[in-house]
Amino acid sequence: MESAVEELMPRLLPVGDCDLPEDFDPSVPPRTPQEYLRRVQIEAARCPDVVVAQIDPKKLRKKQTVNISISGCQPAPEGYSPTLKWQQQQVANFSAVRQSLNKHRNHWRSQHLDSNVNMVKLKCRNIIINSFQPDFFQVGFPPLLSIVSRMNQATVTSVLEYLIIWFGEKKFTPELGRWFYALLACLEKPLLPEAHSLIRQLARRCSEVRVLEENKNEEQVSALNLIICLVSRYFDQRDLADEPS
Repeated sequence: MESAVEELMPRLLPVGDCDLPEDFDPSVPPRTPQEYLRRVQIEAARCPDVVVAQIDPKKLRKKQTVNISISGCQPAPEGYSPTLKWQQQQVANFSAVRQSLNKHRNHWRSQHLDSNVNMVKLKCRNIIINSFQPDFFQVGFPPLLSIVSRMNQATVTSVLEYLIIWFGEKKFTPELGRWFYALLACLEKPLLPEAHSLIRQLARRCSEVRVLEENKNEEQVSALNLIICLVSRYFDQRDLADEPS
């Protein structure tokens, strides 16, 4: 049995015959490397081949918590699922926007910002706003090219994270949608793990809001469809994609 175990689990530190003193006592702390390794061998030999854990089944039936995570998006309401042709067209348009942004980034970055656009600290993250208040997206700056072109990937990710948190507590607005579109256009591929997680969270949130849309506002549903489409089809998160109507 011992030789079979050694074949399956070869020794990482093989110990051959070594000169140990006649008074070697494995119960006392080792004084040399040879004594230490020999003590390890003796302790390993004393371990049983099979160990069975004693589990009380009654404890398993008490206070069990099951966390279920929905990885996909909620289906679009009946009649509001976008066609495959529409989704493909949006991806093509978005790709063209990204190419144009990258081509002219240096030009837009050199443009002067409005005097009341400031970089302020928000929980140790940089976000460009003119005044932070609950109705910022009704009164704040749109995602001008002169603004988003100045953002590096860390800033894009930070602002995206903040807006997704904000979106989790507020209603969807056209102003918010424009910022999401602009930030997605600035994300570089391949995505960093944090950005990958954020855009999936964004798509799922859009699908939740879409289902709860009471008046089935066609313009708003279309905007939510667009974000889900870009996340799923341009950024290759296909498990989140809407099934074509």
